[in-house]
Amino acid sequence: MSDLAFAIAPVFVLVILGNLLRRAGIVEESFWRHGARLGYWVLIPALLFYKLSTAEIDIGLMLPFAITLCGAFFIVGAIILVITRWLRTPAPTRGSALQGAVRHNSFMALALAENLYGTEGLSLAALASAVLAMVTNLSIVPALLLMKEDRGERSMLKQVLRDLVQNPFILSISAGLAVNFLVPGRIPILHDTTAMLGAVALPLMLLCVGAGLKVRGLRAGIAPLGLSVFGRFVLFPFFVLLMPFGLGFQEMMILLLFAAVPTAPSSVALASETGGDVPVMNAIITVQTAMAFFTIPLTLAIGAVVLG
Repeated sequence: MSDLAFAIAPVFVLVILGNLLRRAGIVEESFWRHGARLGYWVLIPALLFYKLSTAEIDIGLMLPFAITLCGAFFIVGAIILVITRWLRTPAPTRGSALQGAVRHNSFMALALAENLYGTEGLSLAALASAVLAMVTNLSIVPALLLMKEDRGERSMLKQVLRDLVQNPFILSISAGLAVNFLVPGRIPILHDTTAMLGAVALPLMLLCVGAGLKVRGLRAGIAPLGLSVFGRFVLFPFFVLLMPFGLGFQEMMILLLFAAVPTAPSSVALASETGGDVPVMNAIITVQTAMAFFTIPLTLAIGAVVLG
């Protein structure tokens, strides 16, 4: 397990460095906000497009990837919703606990996949990210909106459709898969440009993830915090391991990696948009990111033993 810890250490060093740089005030506070937007709208989509459009994609992997990830996603989500309903948790806090348990930090997952398994691992991770991006947008936004008292079917449908057509991850993933299947070979200039942008994406986004971590508010919502940690770091990996469909060792380890990373930093923005509990969401992101340095190598080590 020590080898795994050393392999993932550079990723967490960048996260810590981002937090220290923000605290030191070396660059203006607005840099981190604009950097995160640049990464979300341009750099990560460029990386996903490049990797998916140039990778050797096995069509046979797409269905088992989807079944394994989506199966674990919906089972864990249902368990969290049932428990929070039984505990009579307020709707805004339920939404934050749900996001904490089932959403994933795609920036960290992609970076770790490349560090651990190289270019092939990053291509597989891009495919897994494509599956989870679609299922997250089709399910989490409606679930959060349904918890609101002032919800409306028209507004919910409108927001879901808007998020789908405007989501840069889904657009870049769809474009990358289309180019991969329809265009033979590399496209001059386009692939060179997206490769250069993609090379910048993960280091910058990891720095921004670290800069976004807030220590204040960690006492908010101990119960939902603990529940989200249990769902994210225990239940999600457990159900991924329960549902292999003829996948090889490396493919399963990539899926397990997505199951083990902390929740998405963008969960705060979505919680704010949908009337969720923002302080609890901030606490969940900060605690999970800090814990992940220890839980990810442990989860992958257990997975390696289970998978033989």
